Amino acid sequence: MLELPFGPSLVLLLVSIAFFSGIGITTIGPGGIFVTIALYSLTPLASSQVAGTAHATFVVTGLVGSAAYLHSGEMNTGESRAIAIVLSGSSVLGALVGSYVNAFVPRSVFGVLLGGVAMAVGGIILYRERRGFSPVYDLEPLSGTGRLVLAGLGFVLGIASGLLGIGGPVLAVPALVLVGVPMLLAVAVAQVQSIFIATFAASGYFLQGNVLMPLAVVVGTPLLLGVVVGWRVAHVIDPERLKVALGVVLLGVGPYLAL
Repeated sequence: MLELPFGPSLVLLLVSIAFFSGIGITTIGPGGIFVTIALYSLTPLASSQVAGTAHATFVVTGLVGSAAYLHSGEMNTGESRAIAIVLSGSSVLGALVGSYVNAFVPRSVFGVLLGGVAMAVGGIILYRERRGFSPVYDLEPLSGTGRLVLAGLGFVLGIASGLLGIGGPVLAVPALVLVGVPMLLAVAVAQVQSIFIATFAASGYFLQGNVLMPLAVVVGTPLLLGVVVGWRVAHVIDPERLKVALGVVLLGVGPYLAL
């Protein structure tokens, strides 16, 4: 039997949040951040335990999400594979750096950084849905310059994700859309990237003794179910309302986390 450091009511709340977070991961990308937010704001865990346990749950969800989008065809083109390979490869080093730096970040500072990321992602989502925007860079992933841009982007995203314990799609989807990658392709590529970020970041935290495996299993199971449901939702309905709701919630919880 899994031994958890919390009561059943808190476990049930974490399970519920994880399920809906999973739906967000494969529907629009920035969903996994709610697992990290819940572990940070609802539990007394150290920031390194929050990040390490969250990343452990993202390993399997990344695998399942990638398989789902491979099945539906988004990952079957040379362009999509080129983006995924370069972005994922450069994210590995960044994830290791981020997980190492986390050990020197106080819990209060961790909350400020997590809140800032939540507000930034929420603001980008709402601005894009209300006003729209043109890509800041016209990415050509098969060109040398395009690959350099992707490599730099992947390294930076890897550091942020590894440091804060947030899944790759949280940052990768908005970032890829900003450089001209179509939304559904960005979500699909981010699933692949999340495998590498989560695996190497979780490994770093595991070596530090900061992955609570029983909690990762309890939270990761409903998260995985949500990922499958979210993939189905992404291909059945237009998720515009979900995007707006997500943006509002992220903007709302950001200041709370930062205080």
